[in-house]
Amino acid sequence: MTTPRKTRVAIVFGGRSSEHAISCVSAGSILRALDPDQYEVLPVGITREGRWVLAAADPSTFAIAGRTLPEITAESGSAIVLAADPTATELIVREPVDGVSSLAGVDVVFPVLHGAYGEDGTIQGMLEMAGLPYVGANVFASAAAMDKEFTKKLALAEGIPVGPYAVLRAGVSLSEADKDRLGLPVFVKPARAGSSHGITKVTDWADLDTAVATARRIDPKVLVEAAIVGREIECGVLEGEAGGTPEASLLAEIHVDAADWYDFEAKYLDGGRYDIPAGLPDEVTRQVQEYARRTFTALDCAGLARVDFFVTADNQVYLNEINTMPGMTPTSMFPLMWAATGLEYPKVVDRLIRTALRRGSGLH
Repeated sequence: MTTPRKTRVAIVFGGRSSEHAISCVSAGSILRALDPDQYEVLPVGITREGRWVLAAADPSTFAIAGRTLPEITAESGSAIVLAADPTATELIVREPVDGVSSLAGVDVVFPVLHGAYGEDGTIQGMLEMAGLPYVGANVFASAAAMDKEFTKKLALAEGIPVGPYAVLRAGVSLSEADKDRLGLPVFVKPARAGSSHGITKVTDWADLDTAVATARRIDPKVLVEAAIVGREIECGVLEGEAGGTPEASLLAEIHVDAADWYDFEAKYLDGGRYDIPAGLPDEVTRQVQEYARRTFTALDCAGLARVDFFVTADNQVYLNEINTMPGMTPTSMFPLMWAATGLEYPKVVDRLIRTALRRGSGLH
């Protein structure tokens, strides 16, 4: 009797965005969670310059050590490439090792890439061309969710409330009318970035230009958002088991102690506090979960997402943003919320891969 072949999963991580390090940490967590009896893992790291390498399958190399963040470099492994060719799903070794020029065909890709060149539809388009199933949202949903302007527009079209904002395209400054409409304080952020990179809280209009310049170092398009005084609430969403109604997790409430707001260090280095489930009235909890599912559907998402909200003192709910490949680190809210809901991390990862294999590639 022959032993069934293991499913070959290429975990693609690192990447060219400002979220390179957190992607590495997420990859290490996924690597730990995969059952070695079911899955054969190919860890594919992408350097900050865009070079693809076959990295060592050692999760410890992708962990945060103190306050030192992990990184994939050209020396992390053998250089490889994935051809955008649906008739050949092998990873080609650029410099053959011991005579080996290609690795076994890939069954499914887990692109645990955050930010530009990964979560924005770019690698999803490549995988579609290659005919490879992959975890997460398709090209359109990835691009729309990554761009906070279009997330807000699609949400508003579905009747999901968002706070006041203005969009500054390249070369455009905030008008006096918009300043009056938004008031102070405001948050200035890149339109297409994550992990709180490039965000500045502005409490004096004299500081606006510096904040815009900071955001534009990441993205020429910038959002200026009115600060909403309220509780920071997050909800995890998973695609329905049979492709039906999306499922919403228990909610998390984020508490920021040392920082003035939920910035990068508060998220990943300082271990901010949180409550799961969030201490909200039942009807507000249900409203947030419903908005999370509707946002997931409005953007045509697939697989998974984390949807972030503000809830004001009078229990008004406002969408903040949606992440189609949320952090999967040990301290990330997405796996923590689902664990509290009753789905532990390894089961979440297994479900995501099974969902991707069922869905396949192409239009569906």
